[in-house]
Amino acid sequence: MSSSSTSSITDKLPSAKELEQDVVVAAKKSVSSLRDFAAGGVGGIFAVVVGHPFDLVKVRMQTAEKGVYTGAMDVVRKTVAREGLVRGYGVGKQLVESFSEVKDGQYSVGQVSAAGFFSAIPMTIITAPFERVKIILQIQGQKQLAPGEKPKYSGGMDVVRQLYKQGGIKSVYRGSVMTLARDGPGSAAYFATYETIKRRLTPKDVSGKPQKLSLPAVMAAGGAAGVAMWIPVFPVDTIKSRLQSADGNAGISATIKQLYAKGGLKAFFPGMGPAMARAIPANAATFLGVELAHSAMNKTFG
Repeated sequence: MSSSSTSSITDKLPSAKELEQDVVVAAKKSVSSLRDFAAGGVGGIFAVVVGHPFDLVKVRMQTAEKGVYTGAMDVVRKTVAREGLVRGYGVGKQLVESFSEVKDGQYSVGQVSAAGFFSAIPMTIITAPFERVKIILQIQGQKQLAPGEKPKYSGGMDVVRQLYKQGGIKSVYRGSVMTLARDGPGSAAYFATYETIKRRLTPKDVSGKPQKLSLPAVMAAGGAAGVAMWIPVFPVDTIKSRLQSADGNAGISATIKQLYAKGGLKAFFPGMGPAMARAIPANAATFLGVELAHSAMNKTFG
């Protein structure tokens, strides 16, 4: 091989400094992903603790037969009387980065929406069966058992076992399409609203540089994001809940027709009040948890 050919090949190889820079960038992205995952987990815990009672009321209103409850407060009253007072965004943003340009580290509203939508796709694999199990157990909790009668399901794993025995993995994952149809657009609206309001509330210094956002402002943006998420997809959530609580093999179109026949358009919005009531505190708590976790990790790890 000639010296000129060797020189040409050598010129194409990255220098040690370039390799070092690539390693640093890759390491930063990995650490960022881990922090997003951890912070999201903290936010999720906050949301579950705050939002579960509201979610229980919403699902029961969506799946109960007509006349069982007169409203949200009636669900609460009957539930308490009978039982006592007993949901990857950082990965989505990295995916957006891979096929579009992010200027000065600031994502456009469209990019934020896309990242939110992408984050819902892998989560559907997890949330769809978990929500099916949760809804079935919540519906079972509504049933008034006769003296000596035992509930059909002894717990979550028993629900999965019986569903699999009845219809295989397809039965366990019933409602997955509607889960994605809800979570994809819902997540897009959710994160776009949060980022938009957060940016408008963020104070700036005299030079126009963004300053630290107060925790009340973070919670306000989070609460607004929760409302924005539910408004466009609530009918989809009702259809999903009906599909996942049904005993038979009714499809999406049959479920829609059945709902409309029972109560018209109004039938697609039962539990809207509890959902909105849950959305504000639960999502305010979610983003509060995320911001606090990020702040703690930044102080600890720099």
